[in-house]
Amino acid sequence: MKVAAFDEVSLGLIGVSLMAALVALLLMMRERWKSARISHQLQVVSSEKRALERGDALTGLLNRKGLDMALDVMASAGPHGVVVVLLDHYRRLRQAFGQEFSDFVIKLAAQRLGSCLPPGATAAHLEGGEFALAIPGGKSDLLEVAELAFQQLALPVQSAKGQLILAASMGVATAGLPEDRGRLIEFASLAAERAGTGLNGEGKICVYDPAFAEEARAQAFFLNDLREAIENKQLRLLFQPKVDAQSLQITAAEALLRWQHPVRGNVAPGVFVPMAEAAGLMGVLGRWVIEESCRVAANWRAMGLRMRVAVNISALQMQEEDLVDHIAQCLGRYGLQPNRFTCEITESVAMQHTATATATFERMRSLGLHVSIDDFGTGYSSLAALRRLPASELKVDRAFIADLEHSEDARSIAASIVSLGKALNLKVVAEGVETQGQCELLMMMGCDELQGFLFSKPISADEMTGMIKGTSQDDGPESLPFSESLFMNTTLSNL
Repeated sequence: MKVAAFDEVSLGLIGVSLMAALVALLLMMRERWKSARISHQLQVVSSEKRALERGDALTGLLNRKGLDMALDVMASAGPHGVVVVLLDHYRRLRQAFGQEFSDFVIKLAAQRLGSCLPPGATAAHLEGGEFALAIPGGKSDLLEVAELAFQQLALPVQSAKGQLILAASMGVATAGLPEDRGRLIEFASLAAERAGTGLNGEGKICVYDPAFAEEARAQAFFLNDLREAIENKQLRLLFQPKVDAQSLQITAAEALLRWQHPVRGNVAPGVFVPMAEAAGLMGVLGRWVIEESCRVAANWRAMGLRMRVAVNISALQMQEEDLVDHIAQCLGRYGLQPNRFTCEITESVAMQHTATATATFERMRSLGLHVSIDDFGTGYSSLAALRRLPASELKVDRAFIADLEHSEDARSIAASIVSLGKALNLKVVAEGVETQGQCELLMMMGCDELQGFLFSKPISADEMTGMIKGTSQDDGPESLPFSESLFMNTTLSNL
């Protein structure tokens, strides 16, 4: 009986031990399974993180890091290269239409570029309106893809803002020396920027040349000089008079920006203004021109010279929401009337019906500014569009004036523009008048005001004052007599 009891007790203890062991085993297995699950989740998260680090969330394309990795793989496989694609005027488009629409444009461009890729190639969205295509093969292969991409981007598409056609500048760079491997994207970007400026002379696709790097370094130093010139007020304004076509009396002056570089000498606005725009300096530069023009006009006003002063407004300035506020503040600070301040806006810019530009025109109208449509005749203005603009003046483009004495077509166009201006009750100004014959023809056509080297080259504010007062020592305008300004004898109380 004792043995049996012992056996029952032993069996009970063994059962408890087995149960405890089983429970412990199950707990251990659960912990291992839990640990494995956590490890798997961490691997998934890590994999997703690596994918996100290599990819662009907006487009689904690679980003710069992913592109670098793809190029490393291509480098071990054979010849390859990069095509960089810069969407033209992307920053201006984003400012005009907002982030949502600019995102739509980026996604559309990504889809179209992706459709152009040959086997083994890949695409990346670098930033803003900049893309890059990594392509296996030689120069001819890359150019073929670039041409196709250019054509695909140019296909029109309907959007919430109307028909959209994407234009782009493209740069091509092929892998050469081993030390160039990490700089392919940089080289292609330099070529794309050159294509955008039109300096390559081959259209909108440019192949990288080693000389571009040296030019880029020189331009970087030049741009730094421009920044210093703006900060240190080394730029200056010259003024070119506008004269009444019948009396030849000075009625207004156009402010023209000039830069006298300490080493390069006189730098043309056509060189440094595009640089300022590309570097985002145009806002500061444009504000200084407006401020300085108002200061000079106030000095003339104090002398009894009640002239209009004209300032050129760029396309980028037209997209600034506070442009008119700044003009109004300057006018108020110097005690000037809005109708004595002329905003000269080129015809092509005036016809850009962006929301910001339209609002800017309306604010100019409300403030009472004198608005002039510059370079008229070179764009595609419609009569209806002209009537909607708050314009007071048309300026006939100098290209038509240059041929007046020799071309019947030029005379017909100029006469038509004068007639159009009269029909719309707009003052008509001819710029680029250089000969007596041109002057007489424009007078007969009924042009209101004339401007050009026949009367005066651009001169300083002090020289302009001397010219109006008849004390100028400049030899330029002596071939054509000047009368006193129309407003020379106007009293200050009437200004």
